[in-house]
Amino acid sequence: MSNWGLFVGGVLLAGIAVIGWQALQPAPMPQGHSMVPPDTSDIAIGDPIEVVQLPATLSSDATIGKRAFDINCASCHGANAAGQNGVAPPLVHKIYEPGHHSDESFQSAAKNGVRAHHWQFGNMPPVPGLTRADVKFIALYVRELQRENGIN
Repeated sequence: MSNWGLFVGGVLLAGIAVIGWQALQPAPMPQGHSMVPPDTSDIAIGDPIEVVQLPATLSSDATIGKRAFDINCASCHGANAAGQNGVAPPLVHKIYEPGHHSDESFQSAAKNGVRAHHWQFGNMPPVPGLTRADVKFIALYVRELQRENGIN
């Protein structure tokens, strides 16, 4: 057999070995967050995505946050942060628990917008006119709603 034949045979054998080795490797772990958004296919466009239980009372800071939320956020994220199907996700959802989306995530989202990464509603644009203090109160309101709904 010629040197050329040995070379081609060696390359083929090496290729088969690599393919076989890759086939035996475990599947890669999915990247990103493991919390899956709910199936919203049975919810009418614009309807709330989550049923949100309201606290009996809100703290005074969360009350300020509710006012700011209602003015700046509810048109997309729905009344009481329940989301609106086809528009924007609910913020009262496990995906937005404090351990995954910190209060600073709310600050960044309001200031810079957010590239869609959990839901299929498209990117969130920045929200003009909100101060860090406004967003702090909005986050307090959302956190109180989350706690009332078992999201800690």
